[in-house]
Amino acid sequence: MTEDTRTERDERATSGAPSRRRSALLFIRDLVVIFLVAVLVSFLIKTFLIRSFFIPSQSMEATLMQDDRIIVNQLVPEVTPIEHGDVVVFKDPGGWLPARSEEARPPLVAVIDGFFAFVGLSAPDSNDHLVKRVVGLPGDHVVCCNALGQMTVNGVPLDEPYVALPPGETKVSRDDFDTTVPDDSLWVMGDNRYNSKDSRYNTGTPLEGFVPIENVVGRAVIVSWPISNWAWLDNYPEVFAGVDEGTG
Repeated sequence: MTEDTRTERDERATSGAPSRRRSALLFIRDLVVIFLVAVLVSFLIKTFLIRSFFIPSQSMEATLMQDDRIIVNQLVPEVTPIEHGDVVVFKDPGGWLPARSEEARPPLVAVIDGFFAFVGLSAPDSNDHLVKRVVGLPGDHVVCCNALGQMTVNGVPLDEPYVALPPGETKVSRDDFDTTVPDDSLWVMGDNRYNSKDSRYNTGTPLEGFVPIENVVGRAVIVSWPISNWAWLDNYPEVFAGVDEGTG
């Protein structure tokens, strides 16, 4: 090999090293930009459109099972109005949930969970919220139970296929009630009617069991996890057909 050939090879090797370093740095830069954009988009979606919650109790079985994860449409009620039969997530109106102390967590776990919560992949505040089905809208007259064990809204009896009752029970509520929903409020009940601390059993709280519409975070639209429980969440419009034209 001549001296000129060796010199040319060495020059190519020397000039190629900086080029490879620049390519690697550009690749890392692009990855960082993509990651930051993904985080920003996730944050915006979580803040304005949808977010995830998990189900902390059995009160909505068998529609929702304990520890299910659900996707919530946060355009309800600001953009899309709440309807009869909607499954809604709402902040505790006051006195519905027992006081609980914060559990100590390792710092690394807290940081990771905080990040996932920021982008909407975790819901550490699920235990501060409740999930129920809307039965009464503002102005509705909600009564239970008639001679057939049904609930009525504005005089219209409801045939509720989503309700879970203990064996042998036909009444959709253990306890009778007769109430009219005030303005800007909701009357909500769990589908697991004999195991749900809902509007019926919070009449002793400051808001007498009613949920302010402003407390609603959004409407649950889908069970996202586990995959075996995946399902769209229906609001059963046929159940409430005629309620708006009812006698009250």
